[in-house]
Amino acid sequence: ESEEGDFWAALRRELPNSFRFTGSKGHAVPVQKILKERYIPEILSIEHNGAKVEPPTPISWFPNQLAWQMTTPKHVVRKFAPFKSFQQFLVSETCVGNISRQEIVSMIPPLLMDVRPGMVVLDLCAAPGSKTAQLIEMVHGGEEARIRNLLRNLNRDEGRESSPDGDLITDEIEEEREKGDWSDQGRSTGLVVANDVDYKRAHMLIHQIKRLNSPNLIVTNHDATMYPSIKLPPQNTSDEKSVQNRYLKFDRVLADVPCSGDGTSRKNANIWKDWLPGNAIGLFPTQVRILVRALQMTKAGGRVIYSTCSMNPVENEAVVATAIERCGGLSKVEIVDCKDQLPGLIRRHGLTKWNVMTRLGTLYASWTQAQYDPARLVEGMFPPKEPLPLDRCIRVYPHLQDTGGFFIAVLEKKAEIRAKPESESQRIEPKTSIIAAVDEINAQPANGTLTAHKIDALDEIAAPQASEAPQSLTAAARQNQEIAPNEETVSPRKHELDDEADKYVSTKRPKIRDEVDAAAPRGGEDRQVHWPPPPGAQLDITKPTETADLREPAPVDESINPANTEPSKQTAEDYKGKRNSGQQHFEEPFKYLAPDHPELRLIYDFYNLSPRFPRDRFMVRNTTGNPVKSIYYTSALARDVLTLNEGTGVRFVHCGVKMFVKQDVQKENTCRWRIQTDGLPVVEAWVGEERVVRLWKKSTLKALLVEMFPKVTGDGWKELGEIGERVRGIDLGCCVLRVEKGEGEDAFSERLVLPLWRSLHSLNLMLPKEDRKAMLLRLYNDIIPLQDHSKDRFENQKDTTADGDAQNNTSSDADEGGGVRLEDAKTHDDGPLGREDLQAITVATSDEEENVEENTVVPGLGAEEAVRKDD
Repeated sequence: ESEEGDFWAALRRELPNSFRFTGSKGHAVPVQKILKERYIPEILSIEHNGAKVEPPTPISWFPNQLAWQMTTPKHVVRKFAPFKSFQQFLVSETCVGNISRQEIVSMIPPLLMDVRPGMVVLDLCAAPGSKTAQLIEMVHGGEEARIRNLLRNLNRDEGRESSPDGDLITDEIEEEREKGDWSDQGRSTGLVVANDVDYKRAHMLIHQIKRLNSPNLIVTNHDATMYPSIKLPPQNTSDEKSVQNRYLKFDRVLADVPCSGDGTSRKNANIWKDWLPGNAIGLFPTQVRILVRALQMTKAGGRVIYSTCSMNPVENEAVVATAIERCGGLSKVEIVDCKDQLPGLIRRHGLTKWNVMTRLGTLYASWTQAQYDPARLVEGMFPPKEPLPLDRCIRVYPHLQDTGGFFIAVLEKKAEIRAKPESESQRIEPKTSIIAAVDEINAQPANGTLTAHKIDALDEIAAPQASEAPQSLTAAARQNQEIAPNEETVSPRKHELDDEADKYVSTKRPKIRDEVDAAAPRGGEDRQVHWPPPPGAQLDITKPTETADLREPAPVDESINPANTEPSKQTAEDYKGKRNSGQQHFEEPFKYLAPDHPELRLIYDFYNLSPRFPRDRFMVRNTTGNPVKSIYYTSALARDVLTLNEGTGVRFVHCGVKMFVKQDVQKENTCRWRIQTDGLPVVEAWVGEERVVRLWKKSTLKALLVEMFPKVTGDGWKELGEIGERVRGIDLGCCVLRVEKGEGEDAFSERLVLPLWRSLHSLNLMLPKEDRKAMLLRLYNDIIPLQDHSKDRFENQKDTTADGDAQNNTSSDADEGGGVRLEDAKTHDDGPLGREDLQAITVATSDEEENVEENTVVPGLGAEEAVRKDD
């Protein structure tokens, strides 16, 4: 009560801006260093109304000072030039993914999870993805240092040259030698599975985390209350017995559940007018189900972090207490005391006593008082009868450190659990809509079963009668028939209040969806259990389609073989029909390539790829299973998950890093597969010296960044500094540009790796324009316009062509796309422009082929070679 005035005063103030430096430590710290050494001193020199202006400050409890906030009012920021420069830096680095604009309290849950490299992590309600990004960074922790150390030793043994390590990498290597994950040549063996119930939000999540370029990430689209079990390959035990039915259990699970969002009122003004007491009551059942399902999927000894951006105990302590009770009590689930973690974070203990307010505004202190009220209340919303250490939960209030409101509970699973159903008084079932039940049957994977199976499926979808034993149901099914509101006893006025309250729930509120529970009895694995019937207008449901089974032994990994399995014609046609219908969300299947696939062998030979780099983790995303345009790379565990769960109803939306993209070339012997920027950090260390170009001077890199297509032919190579001689003699195709660490003002303090394309007459540093501009600002503090002199060569060529045609009275030989035919390119002092040069003029950022409109004709290629986004 003594803090009440400060609490309300904080809610009325504007929330400070906050941001976080993303990526590996070796990547994030150099960007942070620029902020500290370039922009902070400039801002410190500003005086306003006779006082120094407060600059951005680091968050004291965030590791390595990688999170910052700025409290300076907007009218001051707009007034002074140093803030304008800082704003340009912030926007630039945010656009390229080096900075994430994230609320401070949102950063807390991942830090309390104690995620270590090699762990398997699930984020159940992941969108928009800022917390998921933190988890990915933790799973890959120290990976860069481990690989650098491994390669240094390998190169020393083979007598090859090694790039100098940056100072940060050198320090990290010493740490990783003792505690690092070395089981896969230093690569991270962990996995992050990020899920969201909303398909569009799932893709927003992908966009948010794509810049981290993780092959250890899978994105799924499921209702978190009924998240399906994920099958794993069989495993031999110590007594040489094979365990066939293995399912993925997670070391860590984050359940940042949908909530009323009253802790976000400082940034969301609508909360003030839209908040209703019934919001928490309506969300309580869903929150309990998500937390119980999270505990079910966690390994014994693993952790579940439950969090909300709400301050209502019905959504917080009540949910934790109810979930613990359903899972067997404190002997099975313990609330972890985190008071010693994150020193510097000011917090308050969780509540042990609270009142519950009905939708009509009535307050009750206990279930004894409320049980006869017709309001939609259940016993679990009130303080538990048996004492629980709920004070170990964490509450962050806005006035403590000028943040939003937040709640976190860290739970440790002590032993395997069997979640029990709630008492009959708390489990009241609505009647299932026949129409919804039929829709659910149609949404099930097609497996050639008869009508009898669909009748059985209808029985399983429909709400069980009172005579049915709860123990006969699967965990997810039991979970979703509990705390159901009594539709028959709710008054008409109550329905009106319920409908009104539902309008104002946070945008993260789930649309309840059916799901597969892999623990179902044999024969019912693909049946879907559902409560309540999902509103069909809210979300299109992707109908899982049975595809080819890819479980035969593989040449490299005996648990799978993607090479010898061809999808049936019927399956491919089915995919195509659904894709073109526009009625369902279609995701291309994930098809793994055989390690000795002809296209992969071309890549191995061209890049002299080290045999230590895994060759059984390449995949494509199309129904044919052939590399048409792009080749992706995933981790071994992600490969096993995707392959073994194909056709089981698990809705995979994203996995893999785009490693190679097919490019048009000007000579027959040139490899068409270029290394994509996304996959470069994964593969660059294993590329042979034949395709490596080394650069040491800042001035040379600046020239490559400013000039889009610097000329190599003629005397052009002489203007390219220390790389001129090397790029002049290197074969056409993609190269790895290694920017090495050196000494002096014109040298770099940390190494960089960039993709470079050597065409017939020019070079192309294959970076999008946004990345080039951000790098110029970051490394050179310069905002210089980019130059593209290839356009001048193109115009000269067109003039020459026109003059020749006029003299010879010949007709125009321009192709259908309006470009110049390759065979008709005229020769001038720059040499003839080939197909690739012409394409580069039109598609300047060729590294990002997604930016090209679908079926766009590129000059010089013709209509039959239009760039598509099919792959």
